[in-house]
Parts: sequence; structure tokens; C-alpha cells
Amino acid sequence: MILPIYQYGHKVLRQPSVEIDASYPNLKELIENMWDTMYKAEGCGLAAPQIGLNIRLFVVDANELVDSYPECAGFKKVFINAEIIEESEEEMTFREGCLSLPGISEEVKRPKTIRIKYLDENLEQHDEVISGVNAICTQHEYDHIEGHVFIDHVGPLRRRILKNKLTNISKGKAGAHYRVALP
Repeated sequence: MILPIYQYGHKVLRQPSVEIDASYPNLKELIENMWDTMYKAEGCGLAAPQIGLNIRLFVVDANELVDSYPECAGFKKVFINAEIIEESEEEMTFREGCLSLPGISEEVKRPKTIRIKYLDENLEQHDEVISGVNAICTQHEYDHIEGHVFIDHVGPLRRRILKNKLTNISKGKAGAHYRVALP
């Protein structure tokens, strides 16, 4: 089922999310719906807060970036209760966009490598080191479960320049080609 994507300005995008466990209702179905929603919106990641759920769950499929970034081949993961436990000092800049902020993309600097602990869709524990564009995509979605969006990483001048666009998004005037939920 294709779910509406919550747009910038909705309070669920600014709240830290809560952990879930195996008793979370219809978890497998929710994950499938998130994949369907993400693919329909032509994204490479989607976090539960973006569909209005304040839980620590996100999905990433970086395969669509493989033409420009070969290391993204095969990087498709479900992250439940993720926690970044280490970040490299070396940083990387990447132009990011977001399904909750349609029409906006900005250069964002993030750690090039992270170590992250999480549960997969089968609730099996993982402790992985992820680097490059895969790390950027993962950190972008991780931000959502922490109550942040990618424009929080750009300077105050760029945010001021984006102010009118952000206002339009929060009013439903962004022209997204997918179902949205407005604040």
C-alpha cells in the first residue's frame, strides 16, 4: 500500500522516535508498505516519521545511485532501532534531497564512515561499518528517527535563502508527484 509522505513542517518530523520490538503490530506489512511508498516516490530511503510513525525504523535502497556510485550496488537494508556508535573524522560532501522536502537539494557534509548497530527485518542484530554514499544515505534516514532533516546540516545563510521554499512545502505548494500529508 502506498502511504502519504509527511511534508516539512509536520511535527512528527521533529520528534525523536521510540524503539520497537517484535510485538509491533504488522511490522512486516509496514516494511513492505514503506518499500512500496519509497519506490513509488522515486526515493532511495524512507523513515517511519516520514509516514507519520514516531518509531525507529527506516529503509534504504541505494541501488538507484549505482551508475554514479558503484559502491551502492546491492545496498538495500531495513534498519530497526538503529544507533550510530562511531563516526569518522573524515567527512564527505554530497548533494542531498528528501521526499519530505520536495524540490530542495543541498550540499551536506557528513562523516564519510559510520559504525551502526541495528536490527534487520527479521529482528537479527547487526553491527556494521558503512562508508561513502551508503553511509550518507544511512545517516540521512537516521536523522529522521532522531527528529532532524538534512537542511539542519546547512548553514544559516542557506536556510534563510530556502525559507520561502520551506514555507511553500509546509503549505502543500511544492508540487510533489506522490501522495503527501501536510502539517
